[in-house]
Amino acid sequence: MLHRVTTRLVLALSVLALGAASAPAGALAAGSSAQAGPPVAATPVNIQLEGIFSVHGDRVTVPRRQVILSGTVAQFVPRQRVLLVASVAGRVFKRELLFIADRGGRGHFQTTLSAPQPGHVSVRLYHARNSRMLSFERWIGYGVLDNQMPLGASGRFVQLVQQRLAALHLYIPQTGVYDQGTELALDTYHRLLGKGEGHTSLDPATLTDLLNGVGSFHVRYPNQGPHAEGDLSDQVLAFTNGADVHWLFPISSGKPSTPTILGNYQVYRKQPGYLPDGMYYSDFFTGGYAIHGYDPAPDYPASHGCMRLPIVDAIPAYDWIQMGDWVDTYYT
Repeated sequence: MLHRVTTRLVLALSVLALGAASAPAGALAAGSSAQAGPPVAATPVNIQLEGIFSVHGDRVTVPRRQVILSGTVAQFVPRQRVLLVASVAGRVFKRELLFIADRGGRGHFQTTLSAPQPGHVSVRLYHARNSRMLSFERWIGYGVLDNQMPLGASGRFVQLVQQRLAALHLYIPQTGVYDQGTELALDTYHRLLGKGEGHTSLDPATLTDLLNGVGSFHVRYPNQGPHAEGDLSDQVLAFTNGADVHWLFPISSGKPSTPTILGNYQVYRKQPGYLPDGMYYSDFFTGGYAIHGYDPAPDYPASHGCMRLPIVDAIPAYDWIQMGDWVDTYYT
């Protein structure tokens, strides 16, 4: 009888040993810490922010815009908690207990942050030591920018706006100042969104679209290599490398009595400087029709058939387009 009990005990211990050997390392660490042994050391702890922008090395966003904060821990015990405290300009706007969950053998936690006002955001993540897991503390921060932008303003928010406009291929010198170039790019962006010409405001809906990367120009002739396309419906001129948009400009095309000619043409003459009639840095593509700078280039079709550009945009446009490049004009 004693021999049978001993045999069964040996077999049971063998099964337990095999199970422990085949168990995942993370689960084994969690299980063993729950039963015996020292508490688990969570380090290294990595924290990440998504939905944030980098402007000259600074992490920034705007008020009430959602930021995703996530963290991973190398060793963990499932269901352990991390206290998050987030403040902006010294005022706490979020306090939350985050549970550590198993994700691919690593501990993971995640939440969203939305700062209600401009200022510096400080986020503290803290796990208090207990019998199962050692303590850790991490800090991370970012800036929330004042999104008021009067003409002549400068600073990180203006730089962010100019950066995002350029990312959507709007032609805009990165001056860091809310200037005429910024207004022209915003006008073009409103046209790209189908909101019409002459709008330069950065209302909340437009700012959200801009930060989300909404808006694109559809290239109609991607096989023409470097070329220009004039969308006369939206009053936008696109310079593209094949299917890839390089720059977008606002234009004033032909008025109803002298409309811009439609079709596919090629640049046959380039004329720098001013012509007697006020045309500035002109690229002729058929007859007397040209892409050129002019003052004024209003926010509606007003020319004698050419595609007018604002004077400040004329030279960059002239330098980009070359002899023989295609120029396509159409309505959408």
